[in-house]
Amino acid sequence: MFRATLSLPARPRGLSPLTPQVAEQVQRAGIQEGLCNLFLHHTSASLLIQENADPDVLHDLEAFLSRLIPDGDPLFRHVAEGADDMPAHLKTALTASSLTVPLGRGRLLLGTWQGIFLWEHRDRAPPRRLTITIIG
Repeated sequence: MFRATLSLPARPRGLSPLTPQVAEQVQRAGIQEGLCNLFLHHTSASLLIQENADPDVLHDLEAFLSRLIPDGDPLFRHVAEGADDMPAHLKTALTASSLTVPLGRGRLLLGTWQGIFLWEHRDRAPPRRLTITIIG
């Protein structure tokens, strides 16, 4: 087993690629066959496996979820950190804070067009913490 915790710098709202950082940890682990679990230690950002070739896909995902759960909706009482506070929690609840990807031959077994992304749901988010656990 191998475990590493990464400190991710603050990022703007939207999807940011994580595949290179995760692949680097897989190489460090030296495990050829197994599973790579990713766990994000936050409730206002999420993880996603999605299209990694056309940036329009990432834009459209953000646009859709923002339309579905708009900032500043008067329905929400939890606004301690601003109009995007409760919407960020709901977006995380509808997506995921952990992912598991199989490993083969010491590499992530992602599909040709798949990438791993951090989906930041806040306008002014803090740095994020990601734990990567590799079991083989």
